[in-house]
Amino acid sequence: METNVNPLAVILVYFDSKGDRLLYRYPYQTLGQTEASDEQRKSRKRNPYAVAHVDDLLQTPTHLGASKGQGQLQGFADEVLSALFAVKPQLCNQKFELKLNDVRFVSHPTLIPHKEQRSGAMAKQQMLINIVFALHAQASYSIVKCYHELSKRLGLALKFEEQRSGYLTEQTAHMARTHDEQQQQPLERTLELIAERCSLAQALRSIFHDLCTTGLLSTSLNHNLTLCFCLPAKAHQLHKKGSMVDPETIDRCLRALKPYHGMLLLVDFAELLDCVPPTGARMLWQLVDAYDPLISLQSMASKADLSIEHVYKLVSHLVYWAKATIIYPLCETNVYVIAPDAPLHTKSHLVEKFSARFAGMSLFEVISDFSLPTSIGHLTTPLQQPARQGILAQMVIWMLQHHLLMQLHTYVQFMPSEDEFGDSASCSNHLRDAVSDEEGDQEQDADEMHGGSMLSMSSQPLPVPAVSVGGHRRDNSEDHSSLASDNIAVQPSSSHKSNFSITASMSTDNCDSLDSMEDEQKLKELLQVFSDADRAAIRRIPASANVDDLSLLVKLYQMGYFKSEHHLEEIMYFENLRRSQLLQLLDKFRDVLIIYETEDPAIASMYNTK
Repeated sequence: METNVNPLAVILVYFDSKGDRLLYRYPYQTLGQTEASDEQRKSRKRNPYAVAHVDDLLQTPTHLGASKGQGQLQGFADEVLSALFAVKPQLCNQKFELKLNDVRFVSHPTLIPHKEQRSGAMAKQQMLINIVFALHAQASYSIVKCYHELSKRLGLALKFEEQRSGYLTEQTAHMARTHDEQQQQPLERTLELIAERCSLAQALRSIFHDLCTTGLLSTSLNHNLTLCFCLPAKAHQLHKKGSMVDPETIDRCLRALKPYHGMLLLVDFAELLDCVPPTGARMLWQLVDAYDPLISLQSMASKADLSIEHVYKLVSHLVYWAKATIIYPLCETNVYVIAPDAPLHTKSHLVEKFSARFAGMSLFEVISDFSLPTSIGHLTTPLQQPARQGILAQMVIWMLQHHLLMQLHTYVQFMPSEDEFGDSASCSNHLRDAVSDEEGDQEQDADEMHGGSMLSMSSQPLPVPAVSVGGHRRDNSEDHSSLASDNIAVQPSSSHKSNFSITASMSTDNCDSLDSMEDEQKLKELLQVFSDADRAAIRRIPASANVDDLSLLVKLYQMGYFKSEHHLEEIMYFENLRRSQLLQLLDKFRDVLIIYETEDPAIASMYNTK
């Protein structure tokens, strides 16, 4: 699959009023090598008893089939290729794709008017330029699409330079003159001479080499226009060999980008300018100055004085060019585990690279701590020095950059158990009986409260008034009553104090009873969002009697956070919750909420080996 990404050849075909001509192609592979290989194949000793199998005796089998040899294009004459790719004007300015045997040719033919021509010139005075890429026939659709985009950009760049300074007319004239002068020389020598004389041929040769090595292009045309291009299927293999990342996968990952995500650079700062034109370098440096893998994209945007939309675009560009990757900001609660496809064999080049980066440290010893899912906080203690914690963070960042670790996120699934409570009907009856019993208990408690308060009033030793009422005489405690009567004018009697306290107690109990009834009514309203079986399962949890806890549970349930589609960090960000607050809720309702840890599918899909 990796070899299908590399191009077999790049071909430049030119067509004007004088006719079509193949001006340049690279690599310089001649037909003589193919013919020599055919002669070697024929000179081999054959079995005299072998029978040649021909499907159609009326048709002579063609010998054009071997068009690839050691990753190069063979078996096609220049005249044939020129006639094929000098298309009619009706096929220009659109995708051109042709499959011959096991080779697929992709291009974007472009009509370009000469510099001296005006807008009203006739179409026959225009010239056609067609930059063709020869690919393996098994190349995927996304790879073919990338090469077509590159051919289109080259055509537009040459059109711009032609209208600006007549660059294309000058270069094609040099190439055609060289062909005419070197007719007696081998074709390979002629093409080498063209590459020495013409900057356009040098640019095409450089583009071919860059596509085969890194997949990253930053080519200057006519020392004026810089062409930047990235082949993701090739570029991302620099950081993780064997990974086939297509643009569709990157787009799907970038569409899931959120402000709480972070960015992790995979290259040095000096290599970042290769992926942006000079006009966009200023904004990129603003982001680089604010870069920190410990903070989120939103914090970086605020620190760099950029809008979050601009940060999204810059980060997406860096991710596409394999200069950065998306992570969750590094913190103590992050859980990491060894990636299943991490190259950790004994002869891995990463072992020596890690030792050179962190002197005295062993990669296998450090990464063994993440054999099971482990958070950074579990590997640190409060007694450790800050420098030791900083080194651990740097080692985790290094392992993330080399895709040795993957982060696990916690997802929540609402799944009440029905086996314990039976079917929904029994659950509904159980809930109804429980509610009626609670209401009966509350009424009984209320009656006891009122009756109990009167008994408490009669049971208290009330003081006897000092003045006789209705002609009754005083009791035996006259002296004590007279003393009390003397104090009546000065301060309220103790009976008034008792009556006031009893009245306050009655009002407080009544308020508590009303609050309890209101809470119970609110709990019933909150539980209406669940089905009967789910309602019964939640009702049996002690935390469901708390209005605040149940309200938060219902809110998150209605927002769709309990469907295994949102991890805790996302819930915390969008609902403005603390991690401790969310973990407490999950612990209280652990009978109906199931949690599990897995990687973020949107981010993990980028580096899945295909």
